[in-house]
Amino acid sequence: MSAADIQLDTEQFTLITKALADPKRFEMLQRIGQSKQAPTCSCLCDWVQLAPATVSHHLKELEAAGLVNVERAGKFAHLTLRRDIWKAYLKRLSAL
Repeated sequence: MSAADIQLDTEQFTLITKALADPKRFEMLQRIGQSKQAPTCSCLCDWVQLAPATVSHHLKELEAAGLVNVERAGKFAHLTLRRDIWKAYLKRLSAL
């Protein structure tokens, strides 16, 4: 399914908007999106200078909004930006 096919419902649109309202979450999303390889949670902790528990909380918000995919491999969690959801969000936002 391409971004053009994805239709965000009002609930998901609101969850994304609330998730992006926090500057650290937005920074985390940017860092994840800019990474060549899927970063781990510990990478994010180093990049944004936050405690692991705080990063975990922010990641749960981003994941609940559908913005990031968390792929667990053993004790590591690799993070990727859901570009299809991001593009669908921007498309709906631009229609306002």
